[in-house]
Amino acid sequence: MSDATHPQQARPLPDLFETMPDHSKLAILVRRYPAMCLGLVLLAAVFLMAVFAPLLATADPVALNVVPRLTSPSEAAWFGADMLGRDVYSRVVYGARVSLVVGFSVALIATAAGLAIGMLAGFVRPLDGVIMRVMDGLMAIPSILLAVAFMALIGSSVGNVILAITVAEIPRVARLVRSTVLTLREQAYVDAAITSGTRTPAIIFRHILPNAVPPVMVQATYICASAMVIEAILSFIGAGTPPTIPSWGNIMTEGRALWQVKPHIVAFPAVFLSLTVLAVNLVGDGLRDYLDPRQAK
Repeated sequence: MSDATHPQQARPLPDLFETMPDHSKLAILVRRYPAMCLGLVLLAAVFLMAVFAPLLATADPVALNVVPRLTSPSEAAWFGADMLGRDVYSRVVYGARVSLVVGFSVALIATAAGLAIGMLAGFVRPLDGVIMRVMDGLMAIPSILLAVAFMALIGSSVGNVILAITVAEIPRVARLVRSTVLTLREQAYVDAAITSGTRTPAIIFRHILPNAVPPVMVQATYICASAMVIEAILSFIGAGTPPTIPSWGNIMTEGRALWQVKPHIVAFPAVFLSLTVLAVNLVGDGLRDYLDPRQAK
């Protein structure tokens, strides 16, 4: 029979997606994941603000000026001035650097360390009990209290803040990876690899690690957002970055005594912190849906 009576089978959607123009792919992703796209736009804006802070700032963020002390937002000072006459707008712009550095550094280090610890606990059964009891002990202490205790021991600096928050966040990733490894070990393809004599490192890198990375990537976004909040809290209570470094937490703690009189000192850094954390969480939620095989079409 002719081809007209037997029409060709429709091409699978993935093939059609690959042949689409880039602008069509982007339109589909925006329609399907609008929240993630919004989060990426907000996060990119904050990232660019941090990178180009010297160009965007209108004044030295640490320069003292007694004359315009506690001025309200105006054309001369967009976000006003604090009690020492420092430009709040410039301090907020530079404060983005601290939050992003802390958030991304903690997410990267905690994810890498938790991935290694979780893999070790999931594959080396004699060490599983010891490792997990240590992780349970760390998780029993609230992250804020654990970070405060570390800061009291090692002193205040950006590097120490990253270290303190990382120690508090590693158990989350370790437990997630361990549970994923224990689940994947029971899969048929892993049993087949073991039966065929495949070495353990090859099984980990070929079968276990690729399937464990997607949930860990999603967890890393939540750790990044949590690290930004914890850093702001530590700075707010005076246990975080030094007062000489402009950060959103330091700006808020310096303006809390004047909240009822000059709320702009606290309001602007709080808004930027909230938007940044919201952007990271939106990216994490969208990434979770994107990597979920049950959502694939």
